[in-house]
Amino acid sequence: MPENAGANSNLWIVFALMTVASWGVYGVFLHLGQVGMGDPVNGRYKAFLMVGVAYVLVAVLAPAAMMVVNGSDWNMPRSGWSYSLIAGVVGAIGAFCVLLAFGAKGTPPVVMSIIFAGAPIVNAVVSLSLHPPKGGFAALPWQFLGGILLAAVGGTLVTLYKPAPGPAKPADAAAAVEAPDSN
Repeated sequence: MPENAGANSNLWIVFALMTVASWGVYGVFLHLGQVGMGDPVNGRYKAFLMVGVAYVLVAVLAPAAMMVVNGSDWNMPRSGWSYSLIAGVVGAIGAFCVLLAFGAKGTPPVVMSIIFAGAPIVNAVVSLSLHPPKGGFAALPWQFLGGILLAAVGGTLVTLYKPAPGPAKPADAAAAVEAPDSN
């Protein structure tokens, strides 16, 4: 998609909401993949390996195709590729830690609630540290600080008061033994 496509539209929000939907089901599918491997010891690593294969398919081939279609010169300055590589590493570490949390008896509703409530808080703190607001931190609007507080409270409430799972279906009984719910 050309850089200026949708510059006067709200197309960006469609893509943002698509990301919300994709990442919202990420932990669920990752956990299902881990359990579906049928290997209580190495199933999470096998699942993560398949995530890596998916990244090659989506995160390598798709942008390469877009660059070819858009006639990119393939010039990548050091600061661009190095920060992008760091972003990929921290993203992969985060994804791997999701699996480790599942392996330590965390469940998708709890683990992902903590992640998706905490990540925006970390993002706000790091972004503000790199790009302080005009007028300094004292100039932050109370609504922004309230939003940070609400994100923390919301993540805590979702984690503490998630509904208990229903009875296991016969086909899911083996999966329940692999990853019991940890209320």
